[in-house]
Amino acid sequence: MRKLTWGVAAATMMLAEPAYALDIGRTVEVDAKPAAVWAAIGDFCGIGAWHPAVAKCEEAEADGKTRRTLTLGDGAMIVEELVAWDDDAMSYTYTAVEGPLPVDNYESTITVTEAGEGSQISWTGSFDAKGATDAEAEEVMLGIYDAGLKGITEKAGM
Repeated sequence: MRKLTWGVAAATMMLAEPAYALDIGRTVEVDAKPAAVWAAIGDFCGIGAWHPAVAKCEEAEADGKTRRTLTLGDGAMIVEELVAWDDDAMSYTYTAVEGPLPVDNYESTITVTEAGEGSQISWTGSFDAKGATDAEAEEVMLGIYDAGLKGITEKAGM
């Protein structure tokens, strides 16, 4: 009986082992002051002005929380919810609520900091792969970050 109890306990512990989130990030430096960069990207729904994949952004309140619905160029929609906003630190954090991305439990932060004469923009995220391998999910999300950071530097003239 004792062996059975230990075996069941060990099997339960192996099954209960937590899934580990994937962490990614991209950083770019631009030749503009942080305040100017933040003015260009700091609006939660402003992503429609600088991310090339976003055709439209609509902001709304849902259950007392700020959400944005992103309509992509192909008509797909992603709903994201603002988690934290800090104008002084020039940073905001959001989560994905629904959409076609190959991720689950997605949380991301965009931050602008001073870097020499210019600024550094950091975009980081944490998520679990969903319906894809870890490598595939990371590739998709890093592609989104790369396109967005390139869009920021091009559209803001930085």
